[in-house]
Parts: sequence; structure tokens; C-alpha cells
Amino acid sequence: MNDDWTMLSDEERLFCEVLGRLCAERIAPRAGETDETAAFVHEQLGLLGEAGMMGANLPEEYGGSGISAPALLRAVAIVAGACGSTASALTAHYLATDSILLGGTEAQKREWLPRAASGEALGAFALTEPTAGSDPADMKTRARRTETGWHVTGAKCFISNGGVADFIVLYAVTDPEKAHRGISAFILPAGTPGLEAGPAERTMGLKGGHVFTLNVDCHLPADALLGEEGRGFRTAMQVLDNGRIEVAAQCLGMAEAAMTAAIAYARERVIGGQPLSDRQGIRWMIADMGVAYRSALLLAQDAARQRQQAHERGGRFSLASSMAKLAASEAAGRIADTALQLHGGYGFTRDFPIERINRDLRIMRIYEGSSEIQRNIISGNMLA
Repeated sequence: MNDDWTMLSDEERLFCEVLGRLCAERIAPRAGETDETAAFVHEQLGLLGEAGMMGANLPEEYGGSGISAPALLRAVAIVAGACGSTASALTAHYLATDSILLGGTEAQKREWLPRAASGEALGAFALTEPTAGSDPADMKTRARRTETGWHVTGAKCFISNGGVADFIVLYAVTDPEKAHRGISAFILPAGTPGLEAGPAERTMGLKGGHVFTLNVDCHLPADALLGEEGRGFRTAMQVLDNGRIEVAAQCLGMAEAAMTAAIAYARERVIGGQPLSDRQGIRWMIADMGVAYRSALLLAQDAARQRQQAHERGGRFSLASSMAKLAASEAAGRIADTALQLHGGYGFTRDFPIERINRDLRIMRIYEGSSEIQRNIISGNMLA
């Protein structure tokens, strides 16, 4: 489809073009093997590091690419269209680095962000718990002051990159009496004594982007506290505003890949001497995919523009972010399912990428706030 990316600068369009070639030539050909073996996408992330993508969410002063939020939306979609697992691990890394960028001290930014931007250090974002998923304010992980710093205890679950990351930004309650205002964040380098990751979860999709349970019983130095005590919840919510747009980008990339494959198949597949694409019913399916994709794209682009404006002038964009995440995740699910239906029995086999894309997309309606949570956020803003 002729997507409107005219808001990007010439340099950003070139960045995306180079990234697109890299993904088509080096990452997409490995997507099927990654799904079959469930091997973590270390090498793919290394390629993205060389291309400047590991720091695409960061400003140039910390080693990042310094591209705009609309350009980041497009870039993440390109990666996701090539390999959902790679995009999942990449955007989980962004959650960690955004946490430091938005909530950390200058010293913490200088210590961690340049290495994260180059791909030298992979990050993880540890917020979700067994009893505190969609409601982080109910978390049970505790951090108590000691003479030398902090003692952190608790458990986290479904933490992308958690068992392979070089550093983890972990959220914990430092003052139970203050509810969400008593949540703080901490930076835990890999190898911190008392930090243990379980085996990677056996997931339905995104098999090369591993998620882990983390058990924590750690004594941390005072400077492990990310920024100010009690600011963790605010930081996490700002990070998730960003992250939900990146989920939308992943959905758009995979939906576009599914739709493109379905259109090509409809043109090539001949039944009774007639291409599928000549049949009215198939044409209607293609039209519905196009409308769903375009609608989600426009909402995501609007959210990305608001994110850019907030970066430049301050403010929040939670409503736009939730709308984009909800619309894109649900539209992508419909598009991928329609693409599978159009492929017939072949779409149900692993010989075609449609089957994998359907599995990879299913989590998008759950993580970083389920569709139901997004509807609560959206309706709350509308009723306010």
C-alpha cells in the first residue's frame, strides 16, 4: 500500500530504507528458523546495533540515532515485518532504556545509554508480577533501605529479555503506605547476586524473543536506585505510553507482511482457470484488510506525532497511545486471520509465514496493557 510517511525527513527516510534492506536480506530469511528452533535473537539484535536501531529511541547525546517518533514507528514496523521475535526483543530493550532516559540521573544515563544504543548492553524492563499485571500499583516486590543501600525481594514474570539481558530496570515498592507513589525503580546489572532467572517460557509465538520469570533477593548499592525514590510508577507509565506505540508499530509491520503475502497469493493462485484475485469475495476480503490496516496506521501515526510533540514541549499522550495500541493490535489480528483464510489450507501450514505471523500477533492484545485495559484508559479519558 502507498503509506503516507511524508512527515519523515530525508535522513529518516534513508535510515528506514537502509534498515529495510538489512531486514529483508539478513533478518527475514531467518525468521522461520528462529521460530522452529526458539533460539534467542542475539545475532539479529547485533545487526540492528550496527544499523543504529538499538538506540533509535534515544537522543544523539546518549549515543542514539536521534530520529523522530514517527520515524521510530516506521522503523519498528520494518523490523517486525521481517521478524516478530526480533522486534519484540528490540522493543523490550527500549522499555528499559526509556526508563533510564525518563527517570534516571545524568550519571545513570551516561553510564548505561551509550552502551545500550550501540548494542553492547541489552536491557530488560521488569514490571509485571504474578498478581500485578495490568495493575502495577498492586505489586508485591519490596525494596527496603539498608545501611549500604537497598534490599530488594520479590518475583517478576513474563519479563522479555530478562534472562539474557545485561541490565534490568526493576520496579519495586519502597513505601507501601503511599500506594503507587511509593513505587521506585532500580538498575540491576546482570550477575547481581540474588538475581535469578527461570528458564525461558514456552510461548505460542515470538519464540525467539524470550520471556522469563525473575526471582529477586538482592542487596543493592544506594546508586542502584533509578533517579528519585517514589518516582517509579510515574516513570513506568510514561515508558508504557511510548511502548504502546511501539506495540502498534509491531502490529502494523506484521499486518503489512501478512497482507502483502495474501495479495501476492491471490494474484498467483489459479482455481478453475481464474486467479483468486478476480473473484469478488476475495476482493472484498482484500478491501477489508486494507481499510483495517489504514485505519490503524493513521491512529498510530497520530500517536507518534503526539509523542514527538510531548518530547519537544512536554505533556502526555496516553489517550492517543492507548487508541493506537488497541486499534493496531485488533486490526492486525483480523488482517492476519483473513490472510490465513485466503491462503486456505496452505495458510495453516508452516511452509507459509502466515501461520507464524498469526501466532506472533496474538500476544499483542495482551501485553503492555490488554485490550480491556486500553478500553478502560480510553473511556476514562473520554468521560473525564
